[in-house]
Amino acid sequence: MNLVVIGTGYVGLVTGVGFASLGNTVSFVDLDENKVSKLKDKQVPFL
Repeated sequence: MNLVVIGTGYVGLVTGVGFASLGNTVSFVDLDENKVSKLKDKQVPFL
């Protein structure tokens, strides 16, 4: 299943990763470019 999660904060990112671990394809959307760039560098944006 293909899913889109809006927001990469505490709830959105953890929920999306949970769905991905179940075998789904997950795409994330966020307006905060800083969070997106941290995710691209494989860093958690809220620590």
